Amino acid sequence: MEIIYCYDGSFDGFLSCIFDSYLYKEIPTAFQCGEDPVSLFDTRLIPTDPSHSARVLRKVDACSKDAGILLRRGFLTCLPDKELYLYRLTVKLLRDGPGFLKNRADDTLYPIAKAVQHLNGEVHLLKGFVRFSEFEGVLAGEIEPKNRVLSLLGPHFCSRFHNETFFLYDRTHQEALFYDGRGPHPVPVLRPLDSFRMAAPDENEARYRTLWKRFYDTIAIRERYNPKCRMTQMPKRYWSTMTEFQDEDYFIPRSSPAGVSGPGVPTGIPAPETPPESGPSVPASDP
Repeated sequence: MEIIYCYDGSFDGFLSCIFDSYLYKEIPTAFQCGEDPVSLFDTRLIPTDPSHSARVLRKVDACSKDAGILLRRGFLTCLPDKELYLYRLTVKLLRDGPGFLKNRADDTLYPIAKAVQHLNGEVHLLKGFVRFSEFEGVLAGEIEPKNRVLSLLGPHFCSRFHNETFFLYDRTHQEALFYDGRGPHPVPVLRPLDSFRMAAPDENEARYRTLWKRFYDTIAIRERYNPKCRMTQMPKRYWSTMTEFQDEDYFIPRSSPAGVSGPGVPTGIPAPETPPESGPSVPASDP
């Protein structure tokens, strides 16, 4: 019997699907997010149970630490039907053991390994491509990644700005990483954030943006201008959030910018100490 598992889109919810597939002795044909999917096949709504997800994760880690990392990071990728691939990987691991993980050409392993490699590469690039702006002591940045990279970028920027207050917004997945390094117990928080728009800069921030743009243009060597090489080292899809590639409006301060306001912070950015309501969980950056 073909059946579709419906869950809340969180990592714990997906692991609960794996647990229930063994409980009901079913092999799901597909996975969908949401409670009311439109489908011609039978569906089963899987409730998220942290105790069930923890049991699955412990079992996977006991079989192979590498498989645990693949499972966590694979869920963060933009791989289509990633849940189905991760489900098959988990089933094969628990049935046959971790031996197949040494064979990168394995049909079950290859799609996940390739997707995780793409995720890791994007995380590495964004560590250098993120541009922060300052709004009354709060550092704010935006990115447009293909994968859900915030939980993996968090440790890097929290270590780099451990005494700062900052947030990083993911336009693609509409979620943000909040961090208040000035509090008594600074811990990064990942929350969904819809309908967000960055505030326009004040005069001081606009001057710094202009200085960075001039510096970038000044150090360029015209005789060595090679746009193809630049796009190889700095892919064009990242340019939309990088200061040096913005048009003139980006450098003009405005007295009354439109944006999403939050208590205690300038108009246009949310307060890191009062993040939005919690949403679907994502796996931690490392097991």
